[in-house]
Amino acid sequence: MANQYVNFITDEHLLSCVENLHQSYLKAKNKISKKNFYSNKVDTIKLTFDAKFNDINEEDLIQSEILRQIDKSINNYIGTFHEQVLGGIKGYEVGNLSGFDIKANDDTLFADIKNKHNTMNSSSSEALFQKLARYADDYKKAKCYWVQILAKGSFNEHWKGDINGKEYSHSRVFKISGDQFYALLSGQDDALFQLYKALPRVIDDYLISIEKENTIKENSALEEISSETEKSNRSILNQITFENYKYYLGFENL
Repeated sequence: MANQYVNFITDEHLLSCVENLHQSYLKAKNKISKKNFYSNKVDTIKLTFDAKFNDINEEDLIQSEILRQIDKSINNYIGTFHEQVLGGIKGYEVGNLSGFDIKANDDTLFADIKNKHNTMNSSSSEALFQKLARYADDYKKAKCYWVQILAKGSFNEHWKGDINGKEYSHSRVFKISGDQFYALLSGQDDALFQLYKALPRVIDDYLISIEKENTIKENSALEEISSETEKSNRSILNQITFENYKYYLGFENL
């Protein structure tokens, strides 16, 4: 029976990847209690400008700030999603904390996947090149790739040049954009485009299939803060400011 979603992995595998990502979203949301929300100190002066200049009510503003904190975790989970999808292509597997993200079953390919091209500084770039070069030296038939899912172009080229003040080059170490890597592993030029087009349908089908009562409760930070405002008669923003800065001169009077 033909696949419903994409041609290069099974429907079951793609649905399981979506399920794993959904669980990660729920866990990230669940972690944002009031204590965690406050952990890095909330910039309520900036939030005051945001509320006034963008004409946003305080509840929506705080919900937006909570989602911004959640988003930091989600970016990592998106990279894992791509690893799991690619690991479902015949002949390849996920690294599972083995030092690489994706490898060919016959050890002819190793890859480290980054969701965005700009997530590494010069030191981490140097460390990654050295790691890929070691794989290439240990496995004489292997090509080793730094994969940039969201790259500033479409490319598959040798990774060489100045990194952290040193010249690096290896005949079997490459950097590659997300579209080209999906094409390389699947043998289909439009593989990443297939995934993009299929995602809304896959996600809808997955959400229909789950029972809502089994989902994890979402973040409680706003609920906790709102509960405090009922006792204190402060606005949400004043409550957050008081709880974060009550030791500042004058702020105890909020």
